[in-house]
Amino acid sequence: MTTSAMASEIGESADVVSRIVRNRRALAEIAKGLRIGCAPLCVLCGRGSSGHAGVFLRYLVETRLGLPVSASAPSVTTAFRTPLVLRDALFIVVSQSGRSPDLVAATKSARATGARTIAIVNTTSSPVATAAEFVIPIEAGAEHSIAATKTVIGSMAAGAALIAELAEDQALRSALDRLPDRLDRALALDWSEVSDDLAKASAVFVAARGLGLGWAREIALKLSEILRLPAIGVSAAELQHGPRAALSSRTPVIMMRIMDETAATVDALANELRAQEIALHLCGGPHGSLPWLQEDDPATDPITMLVPAYRLIEQTARRWGYDPDRPPRLSKITETF
Repeated sequence: MTTSAMASEIGESADVVSRIVRNRRALAEIAKGLRIGCAPLCVLCGRGSSGHAGVFLRYLVETRLGLPVSASAPSVTTAFRTPLVLRDALFIVVSQSGRSPDLVAATKSARATGARTIAIVNTTSSPVATAAEFVIPIEAGAEHSIAATKTVIGSMAAGAALIAELAEDQALRSALDRLPDRLDRALALDWSEVSDDLAKASAVFVAARGLGLGWAREIALKLSEILRLPAIGVSAAELQHGPRAALSSRTPVIMMRIMDETAATVDALANELRAQEIALHLCGGPHGSLPWLQEDDPATDPITMLVPAYRLIEQTARRWGYDPDRPPRLSKITETF
């Protein structure tokens, strides 16, 4: 089988993160300019995969900075034409292309009403970057596959690097220093055992908790857009409630477990699902079934786990005769307004 742009771009992720880590001094200067002590809250803005990076950042901001986080609804500005008063708030917009009109409008509105606006973007000359006060470049280079991979990993790493500087968190800085090597080693992890269950699936559930929730939603999106499977990314806590009724022998569960305060509840859920003979593929922990590296920092492990999950989806697509670079009816830039 020939390779794909998606596969090549997954393989570039370690280099992308290396450049972000080397940019620490510039990030420290941005952190100083944000005057974090004055911020009443943080607002995160992004759609699709960028929104999933925002979900990851939400947990980092709330757990490392103690700031409440709200997810921006750009349509409030664009469709409803209602400016929000965000004086002194941190407003972080995440966008690979930086060209979606709704994200541009939301960023301009936030800045005009007194927010300190930060754009995490791959294209620093883009309209979103121009609209923001501060810019954090992902510097992933061109991404030719419609499905974003290295830019998602870069977005999460760049956001984590900013939080590390705002919180003066040396443990997180050290974990980010180790991240490029871990991303490189994660390329050797083979999750192909999941493919047989995907081939028989009527739907797929992807679950995690806390810092892993953005990962779950991102992988569910990729299953839908590349493998054309109905998929939902859900909190492992929520999977113990309503969605549990939808599980069956035809709805495999892919679940992440990271070594933090959520680990015990994820372990308990995994035991329950296995007892009910639900097809479970678990990454992490002593009872994990998927190949994994030794656990590291819970703030960076969800970034690393994207690599084998992306590779699984890319390889399965080619095995099924799908083009992972060109899912039907999709374009690289979605210009929502």
